[in-house]
Amino acid sequence: MPRTLITSAIPYINGIKHLGNLVGSQLPADLYARYRRARGDEVLFLCATDEHGTPAELAAAKAGEPVADYCARMWAVQKELADGFRLSFDHFGRSSSPQNHALTQHFAGALDANGYIEERSERQVYSNADGRFLPDRYVEGTCPNCGYDRARGDQCENCTKQLDPTDLIEPRSAISGSTDLEVRETKHLHLLQSKLRGELEAWIDGQEEWPVLTTSIAKKWLNDGEGLQDRGITRDLDWGIPVKRGEADWPGMEGKVFYVWFDAPIEYIACAGEWAEANGLAEADWRRWWRTDAGADDVRYVQFMGKDNVPFHTLSFPATLIGSGEPWKRVDYLKSFNYLNYDGGQFSTSQGRGVFMDQALSILPADYWRWWLLSHAPESSDSEFTWEDFQASVNSDLANVLGNFVSRITKFTRSKFGDGDAAALPEGGTPGDAEAALVERLTTGVAEYQRHMDAIEIRKAATALRGLWVAGNEYLQQTAPWTAFKTDPAAAAMHARTALNLIPLYATLSAPFIPDAAASMHAAMGTEPAWPDAIDLEALKPGHGFTVPDVLFAKIDDAQREEWQARFAGTR
Repeated sequence: MPRTLITSAIPYINGIKHLGNLVGSQLPADLYARYRRARGDEVLFLCATDEHGTPAELAAAKAGEPVADYCARMWAVQKELADGFRLSFDHFGRSSSPQNHALTQHFAGALDANGYIEERSERQVYSNADGRFLPDRYVEGTCPNCGYDRARGDQCENCTKQLDPTDLIEPRSAISGSTDLEVRETKHLHLLQSKLRGELEAWIDGQEEWPVLTTSIAKKWLNDGEGLQDRGITRDLDWGIPVKRGEADWPGMEGKVFYVWFDAPIEYIACAGEWAEANGLAEADWRRWWRTDAGADDVRYVQFMGKDNVPFHTLSFPATLIGSGEPWKRVDYLKSFNYLNYDGGQFSTSQGRGVFMDQALSILPADYWRWWLLSHAPESSDSEFTWEDFQASVNSDLANVLGNFVSRITKFTRSKFGDGDAAALPEGGTPGDAEAALVERLTTGVAEYQRHMDAIEIRKAATALRGLWVAGNEYLQQTAPWTAFKTDPAAAAMHARTALNLIPLYATLSAPFIPDAAASMHAAMGTEPAWPDAIDLEALKPGHGFTVPDVLFAKIDDAQREEWQARFAGTR
């Protein structure tokens, strides 16, 4: 049985994520996980919340909660929303877990032992009012590039320029608002990524199957040297993983924690340990996914993330794995995404602009959003969400093409061949040329769909899937069983039986995109998912009972669209 390890970029704990975050990592990862399971793979699909660093501390302070309590509460919120969108994680972990504490400290010790850690003095902003050093995001001020007055000390969100806290005009503490700041000297650990440049370059050059977006970003950082600067891996914060060499203290690093960028990717591995513990499994059960000396050689590891995360996952995290000198599994395929924009502007968590996951589920079920987002995934370029396009896609693809097909043929068959509410596939007729042509068309279409899903070409896969739905509608239009029934009931029965056999096929193929609708179709037909090795439109025999399902997808009318467009035009 093939084994596929899948990780999605882990979301920050600070608040609910918008649809742009969702389609850039977790949702396409879930699509692929569902598909690989349907094809018979043993799959381990992992995600977690990223709970350390300044965003967590600032959000907790704003909420008036201790940071540990805030993170625990927001983990539950994010887990509930993930369940609401039917994200089929095998485990949804936390970067604050004991497993990640131990593993992060282990990696730091191994890197230090191999000569890849160096202690350096640096100058950092100190707030006298707060009595503490301020990491980059704890400093706010006016951007010297565009004049935006809420720029952070690491980057201006308005113009995206990379900044240092000392670049800001009229800097202030993000904690207290105090301008009583000074620059003081402090000591931190740095990961000597520059020493690993040759190994990283050789590894990246060997990834011939990676998407162009991933490879171009990785090589740009590699060749420009930006991504291989020796990076600090510690911070003067209270919340985080204490700096240790394995289990041993690290003299001079008392009171410091590891920088979030260092410990967050390690949570991918630690999350497997959390999964094993939660399911009563042994350490060997998670190591076989992550250690090549424990059986991970035959694992295909696929990561999903937005393009802003690519440098960390193609350079910094691999540097940690390589520098440890230990046989950790590295990513085989890294699927990266461009940005999803919102109705003429940008999604923004900090500004509350766009549709957020909880808001989306409050107005429509998950399948509506899953279909639109995946069929418009920002793969080769940025995409844009507009309410007009969302309405058109839902009404055309889901309601008119798929939903109408299922409703029309089940209701027709029950009406003409059923007995009251009881319905079964009718007897009579022999398949002919139209059915043979349909089988040929479906065989070609399923092969195309599988080819795109195997290659993780999501938009092309959605187009191929829709084409399969269209084939069923065109078959009904061609054979018109409602007309044939008047003169040749046996032929009408055969056409209806053929069309009804399409429903479980559509359910199985569509489940990675729209799992709830797929489950409803299988329930209506009394079938179980089984990936088609060949197209068999006589699999369900005459007499097989079925029910008419509820409406799979309701159309979105203009009044609803206008209401939602107005409701989500401003800030959250």
